[in-house]
Amino acid sequence: MDETLLARATARLRPICLALPEATEKEAWGDVTFRIRDKIFAMIKSGDGRVSVWAKAPPGSQQVLVGSDPATFFVPPYVGSKGWVGMRLDRDPDWTEVANVVARSYRLVAPRRIGVQLGDGRAN
Repeated sequence: MDETLLARATARLRPICLALPEATEKEAWGDVTFRIRDKIFAMIKSGDGRVSVWAKAPPGSQQVLVGSDPATFFVPPYVGSKGWVGMRLDRDPDWTEVANVVARSYRLVAPRRIGVQLGDGRAN
């Protein structure tokens, strides 16, 4: 594992995640996780030899993303069965797409009041 690559990816992901309302960072299981009210919406992982972010995805999105770009997206262990998606950060990712994946996950995890403030259209 390239610790420099992990550090660079974490430094790039951190401001994307922490720019979201009430988002916090907490280490768990040896990895950096990003949370809203202690619910994880993104985590950076490197234990399998690839640097990636895991994020919650809306129903059906996991299959679409993995099917459309399996070099970038994958079904992560443990949380993949719950619809989460992994996105590789060690292959020059499109950081706008990373931000979109993270924001979508955040909206799925955040309380409705915050989601409405972000303009996702959910009703209270």
